[in-house]
Amino acid sequence: MATEYSVDVCRQLQERFHGAHLYRPMRVDRYDVGTALSYDITPVGGMAGETCRIGVVIEKFAGGGYAGQVYQVRLAEIARGDEGIVESAGLQMDGIYAMKILVPPKTFSQVFRNILYRIGFQGPFQLQCNRAAARSGALWQKFIRRAAGLKFGDERAVVDIHATFVDETLGSCGEISEWIEGRTWQLEVDDRMDALKLWQKGKAVDSSLVGSPEYRAKHEFMADFVELLHDLGGHEFARQYEWGTCKSQPNCLKRVDAGDGPAAGLTAVDFRAGLTLLPFLPMSPGDFRLIWRGLKRGSLVQFDRGDLNKLEKFVAGCGDDFADMKEMLEELKSVEDIYRNSVPDITHNHFRLLYSGKLWSTMFDSAVTGWKVRNIVDERTAETLAGSRLGTMLFWMLGVIPFLGGFLRRLWARGDWREHYGALLGSWDYIQAAVQGRIAERVIKWHRAGRLNAEHSMAVAESSWLFICHIPFSILPAGLHRFLTDGSFAKEKLASIFVRPVKLYFSASLREQWLRDMASEGQKKHILTDEDADTILSQMSEPYIQKYLVSLVVHLLTLPVTQIVSVAVAWLYVRNHPELTKTEAGLAVGGILVLFQITPISPGSICRGLWTLFMVIKDRDFKNYNIAISLSFLKYVGYLAFPIQMANHYPAMARFMASHWATDAIHIVPVFGERGALLEHWVFCLFYNWPLTVRRRMAKRRELRLSQGPRYWHVGLVAIGAVGIFGAVEYLHLREPWMPSEFLGLRQIWWLAFLLPFTCGSVTALGCGGAVMYKRIIAGAFCGASIGLLSVLASVILGRQMGAAEITVASAGLMCVWRVFAFTVFSTIGAIFAELKLPDPDLG
Repeated sequence: MATEYSVDVCRQLQERFHGAHLYRPMRVDRYDVGTALSYDITPVGGMAGETCRIGVVIEKFAGGGYAGQVYQVRLAEIARGDEGIVESAGLQMDGIYAMKILVPPKTFSQVFRNILYRIGFQGPFQLQCNRAAARSGALWQKFIRRAAGLKFGDERAVVDIHATFVDETLGSCGEISEWIEGRTWQLEVDDRMDALKLWQKGKAVDSSLVGSPEYRAKHEFMADFVELLHDLGGHEFARQYEWGTCKSQPNCLKRVDAGDGPAAGLTAVDFRAGLTLLPFLPMSPGDFRLIWRGLKRGSLVQFDRGDLNKLEKFVAGCGDDFADMKEMLEELKSVEDIYRNSVPDITHNHFRLLYSGKLWSTMFDSAVTGWKVRNIVDERTAETLAGSRLGTMLFWMLGVIPFLGGFLRRLWARGDWREHYGALLGSWDYIQAAVQGRIAERVIKWHRAGRLNAEHSMAVAESSWLFICHIPFSILPAGLHRFLTDGSFAKEKLASIFVRPVKLYFSASLREQWLRDMASEGQKKHILTDEDADTILSQMSEPYIQKYLVSLVVHLLTLPVTQIVSVAVAWLYVRNHPELTKTEAGLAVGGILVLFQITPISPGSICRGLWTLFMVIKDRDFKNYNIAISLSFLKYVGYLAFPIQMANHYPAMARFMASHWATDAIHIVPVFGERGALLEHWVFCLFYNWPLTVRRRMAKRRELRLSQGPRYWHVGLVAIGAVGIFGAVEYLHLREPWMPSEFLGLRQIWWLAFLLPFTCGSVTALGCGGAVMYKRIIAGAFCGASIGLLSVLASVILGRQMGAAEITVASAGLMCVWRVFAFTVFSTIGAIFAELKLPDPDLG
């Protein structure tokens, strides 16, 4: 679902809220482009302890996650007299910077993050509400940056951080840091994935045989950086860069102005964890190892704790390299002490909770300041609570009460909310204004999420009844909400699915424009270089490219086939079984729909495969369709059949199309599907690079086999050996007195019925000498069919000799059909598996 929205509409809705003249403040969860903001900032480094006033303008919303929301901002104003402090922070007028506010823009992300943190540390999320916590992270980053300069020869290996502040509107701490123009990684074409796999395992392999240089450079940089963080004492900061978490890769960007070298400009950009790592809740494969390491350090719950003693030793061992950071080290010790003592944190504080007055005093003070930062209390109430431990405890206890607690807190601690509630009780006009204000707030969120377009947003904001009608739909995904409530949007989507592919099929000009649009989008997403884009656009008029685009369009036309067939089958099944209860019918429908989604071959993939077969017959050309025809019949993978087929003749287009289709599909996966994360690379390699690797290995082996003659005499020996094994199993079955005197069926020996033909198919293919691949696979299939036929014959003979139940001609024929079919399929799979798994001759 697109997240583009109209900033002007949001501003009109904000003006509508303010026009209601409510006593309470407007609820704001994020800012729009063009918004001007003012902050009192505290520089990190420079004039320590000084504060100054600056104004920034939002240039771009860069995104948001569990840790917070990030903006690109321009420094637009500096308060008079504060120029020196601003300069000492490394900030310049009209400079472009990154601003991170440590509260998620989405409610679910914030709630989930806070729950995990509260479980682990028994308090509110400190980076959001505790100035000392935000300050601690910023100071740690300064030391990490200096240490990275020593290790990598350039401090730019870590993004610089300039200042911290408190955003009073969003109720959160924040930070201003260096903005870098960077990208995650290029999805590199690599037909030596087997060599890369050996390299990842640390095996000795010729460097000239290993591809994916940018991928390997990032892997090595992040491994070295993790090692540096542990040497520095930033053990839990290292979690942000552990490769095995599968989601850390986007935290390392490559500066676009650093040159084309695979390792040039790699920069660590994120040091603020979002989710607490609990020992019983690993959230990635790498978390299991991190939990074990944490337990060995005595850290049961992990977030962003560092070892100050180890940091101090590291700094002392570097001579004069940290000489100008002594004051920062002392400040870090001070804020770390406040930060770590601001929450109970049972797993680290242990018995200190029973006797430490300093710990409890810090927790009380931090609780009050945290409430003030989060706008839970106003300035006057904060001053009152700061002098009353009893009042602080009572206020905290109110917060434990679900729903009612928040209302009582606002009555106690916020004068504006008291006025608001009082006006609601005394004025019908104010109630109406409050309703309109709340509708405006809600519609802003819906519009930003893509649930309502600009025109519809204003209409809903002006009609209470229309707003009420939309409330039930708001629990649905944003795209479905809009589809069900916006007729023009639904018509556009349906036309995109059913009409546009038909137009693309018949119109060459529309296909070319489609390709141009995709190339333009690829350049914006940095998955397509300008050079590759020019190459692709220059090839559009070539005849084979047009065939390729037509085939892609046909693949698009088959997208809804599986869904339509699955729904139709489920409907027919329920209709033909009226005896089913509603629960049973629901389970049956769900089972049928799921089955259609998980089967490797589906109605849609069959349609794609038949189309590709038609193209082979029509063009009388198997060579230029050999990969496509084998992949088209497979579900999901089939969409990449033609991009992979094009790799030899049109590598730039093939690489782009494969990355475009594969990565767009995987980005719907929460957290792990993030652009630039390991899952994206894995999917691209699985669907694109591994087929190329297999093809290259097969070509290499074909060259090696030219000196050998084809060999098929072993097929009969393998089949006879397999029949002998089946006969021995059946003999043991019939000779036991407690066994029934009947023949073994495939269900009874399913494991042998699969493993033996599979193994025989593999052995047959491997023993065919210099035979071409398709003949090797045919030999494996023939071996399986022979096993099926001869095993039935052996069963009949054995049964008669041992006095088993008489088998009829019809039952023997049926058994023969099933065995020949099953064994042929299993042995063919075994032959293909053997061909695919043969190692690269260059690697041994």
